[in-house]
Formats: sequence, structure tokens, C-alpha cells
Amino acid sequence: MAAPRTLLLDRDGVINRDSSAFIRSPADWQALPNSLEAIARAQHAGYRIIVVSNQSGIARGLFGARELNAIHLKLQTELARFGGRIDAFFFCPHGPEAGCDCRKPGAGLLQAVGRRLGIALDDVPFIGDRATDAEAALAAGARPMLVRSGLEPLVLTGLPSHVGIYDDLADAVEALL
Repeated sequence: MAAPRTLLLDRDGVINRDSSAFIRSPADWQALPNSLEAIARAQHAGYRIIVVSNQSGIARGLFGARELNAIHLKLQTELARFGGRIDAFFFCPHGPEAGCDCRKPGAGLLQAVGRRLGIALDDVPFIGDRATDAEAALAAGARPMLVRSGLEPLVLTGLPSHVGIYDDLADAVEALL
């Protein structure tokens, strides 16, 4: 049996609505239209789904691991209604000033996914909503795909022209499949 294909997803602005005040609790978490259906569709097509997300709210003291786990449980519960699940969550808990290699646009978090899963990231799609997501994907050797559903307008200055741009996660998954 062949190993499953892998799809990497940013969380805030891709799967759920983002907030300048941070997603601090399950009450703050709200799925974007058609995002959960898109995840389930990709999974049913043979992809394992991995969330890769900066979560600097932890370093800022806005929420802790307990709240983050509760948010992810809500995501899993709502996704299960469509027959899908997230196979793993990888997150950077550091603030922007920490200088860590796991915070996107650094490649460390994506490289950790590759090591943990025992896979090369060559051509593994990573769908995000910011240029930093594309930069992280490129640095890790993954294939960047960006969606316009994030909180901030996409700034594409300096990114290669082959970076795919889509309206939302459903549009990106449709192109992938």
C-alpha cells in the first residue's frame, strides 16, 4: 500500500476566520465557509491533513496549551460532521521577536513535519493565507499555495510567479484534486 499523500494547511485565515485579537478560545473559532468540506474532500481523495500554524498568542500570554487544545478539539468535532479529521497539529508557540526557526516564514516547523512523518516535502502542498506561509513552504521545499480568505490582503512582492493563488481553501483543494 502506498504512503498517503500529505496536505499541509495553515489554520487561521485558511480553515477558520482570523482575528487581529487572536483566536483565544473555542468560542472565537469559526470555520470559514466550505473549508471543512474541502478538508474532508481532500482526505477522502487520499490526503492526510496536517495543520502547521504560528500561535504567538501563547508567548504573548493570551492563551495557553489547554485553550489551544480545546480550539483544535472544536475543529476536529466540526470536521467530523463531514467525515474528515486533522491527522496532526504542528504549531510554533513563540512570538515574532523570539528568533526561532519554527516560526513561519522559517522552514523549521515544516521540516519538523517531514522528520516526524518520515517524508520528503518535495512538492507537498502547503496552503496558507500570507506571504510568510509561501516563504516557509519554499524554504522547506514544499509547494506553496495561497488563499485570499485571510484577515490581511495578500502581499506577493518577491514571491515566484508559480505560487498558486486561490479564493479560499475549497478553491485550492479543487485545483489540487
